Amino acid sequence: MSLQVEKMEKNMAKLTIEVSADDLEKALQSAYMKQRNKISLPGFRKGKVPRKMIEKMYGPEIFYDDAANEIIPGAYAKAYDECELDIVSRPVVDIEQIERGKPFIFTAEVALKPEVSLGEYKGLEVDKVAVEVTAEEVEQKLKEEAEKNARTVSVEDRAVADGDEVILDFEGFVDGEAFEGGKGENHPLVIGSGSFIPGFEEQLVGAEPEKEVEVKVTFPEDYHAENLKGKDAVFKCMVHEIKVKELPEIDDEFAAEVSEFDTLEEYKADVEAKLKESKEADAKRQKEDQAVEQAVKNASFEIPEPMIDTNVRQMVDEFAQRIGAQGLTMEQYAQFTGMTPEKIEEEMRPQAVKRIETRIVLEAIAKAENIEIDDGRLDEEIAKMAEAYHMEADKLKEFMGDAEKKQMKEDIAVQEAITFLLDNAVEK
Repeated sequence: MSLQVEKMEKNMAKLTIEVSADDLEKALQSAYMKQRNKISLPGFRKGKVPRKMIEKMYGPEIFYDDAANEIIPGAYAKAYDECELDIVSRPVVDIEQIERGKPFIFTAEVALKPEVSLGEYKGLEVDKVAVEVTAEEVEQKLKEEAEKNARTVSVEDRAVADGDEVILDFEGFVDGEAFEGGKGENHPLVIGSGSFIPGFEEQLVGAEPEKEVEVKVTFPEDYHAENLKGKDAVFKCMVHEIKVKELPEIDDEFAAEVSEFDTLEEYKADVEAKLKESKEADAKRQKEDQAVEQAVKNASFEIPEPMIDTNVRQMVDEFAQRIGAQGLTMEQYAQFTGMTPEKIEEEMRPQAVKRIETRIVLEAIAKAENIEIDDGRLDEEIAKMAEAYHMEADKLKEFMGDAEKKQMKEDIAVQEAITFLLDNAVEK
C-alpha cells in the first residue's frame, strides 16, 4: 500500500491510498467466493459457476463493490496510522480506480484538528461571587427538610383551602357534551400546584366535602388537544377528602431524626457549612466558565465543517443512549415531541461548536504551559474512578487500553488548563 497526503484549505486533507493489484485480485476472489452460491447460469449447478464465466456474462465490475468494501476499511486504518495527522472526522471516500489487473486507488477526505493561535489567557477578569450564607438561607433549608418529613393528615371540619391536597371526582363538558379524557375519579390534586387548566384549582377553594361544585374554565389556545383549544368548559366536581401537611417542630428531636447530630444548633452549623461549600463550588464553576469563555473569544482558529458534523452525530448518539436508558427510542421521542432527526441535529449544532471551541483552546493552553500528565497522576484518577464504581483500581486499569489511557490524560490536562486559567485570573 502507498499513501499520499495533500493538505487542503480550511483544515481539510485528502489521503490518496493505493492498494496493489494483487491485493485487489484477492478481494475480487473473496467477493466471488461469497456470492457464488447466489448465482446460477444454465448448464452449471448453483454455486459451481466459474468466476470467469460470471464476469463474462455480467461484466467484471460485478464484484467491484464487494471487493472495494473489503479493502477500504483496513487500508484506511493503515493510512490513518501512517499519516500522523490529527484527524477529527469520518472520511469521505471516493474511488479513483478499480480495474482488474491494476492497483486499486481511492481517496479519503478528512478534517484535521485546527491550529489555535492563542490570544490573552492570563490575567483575565472574572466576577467576584459572594459565598456568604445568611441566616435566612439556613432557615429555608431547615423548612425544606421539614417539608420532606411532613406527614399528611385528613381534615373534616372545614372547606378546601389553598395548599390542600384533595381527592376528587370530576367530569368536563363542552357545549353540554362530555368530552374524551375529561373525567377522573378519586384523583389527587394539590390546590395551587398549577397541575390543572388555569382557573380550575382556584375555584375549588371553599368547596365542601361531598357537595358538587361547578368549575368554569377556558382551555388555552395552545392546549394539546385540538378539539379543546380555546373552548369554554364546565367541570362538575365533588371533593371526597381534604388532606393537609403536618410539619414537624424544628427542634433538637427533629435534628436527631434527620441528621447525625443530637442538637439543632449542631445541625444548623452543618447545614450552613454545606451551603457554603455548595456556594463556593458554584462560584468556582461560574468563574471558570467566564475565564474559559474569554480565552476562547481571544483565540483564533477555523473549525472545519466535517468536525462539527462528527461532533453533532456523537452528541445525538449520546442523547439516544440517555433516553434509551429511560426506555425510549429516538423514533418514540420524535413522535412525542414532534422533533425530526434533522431538527434535533440543528438544535445540537451550537452546543457542538462551543464544545469544540472550548476543547481545542484548552488543549492549546495546556500545550503552551507544558501541562503534562504523568502515569502517577493518571493512577490517582483511575483510583477515584474505581472507588466510584466499587472496583479495584488495578482491575479497572486492566480493562483500559492505551487509547483510553491517552484520552484520560488529555482530559485531565484540559481540567488542569482550566485550573491554570482561574489561578491566573483577576477578580473584579
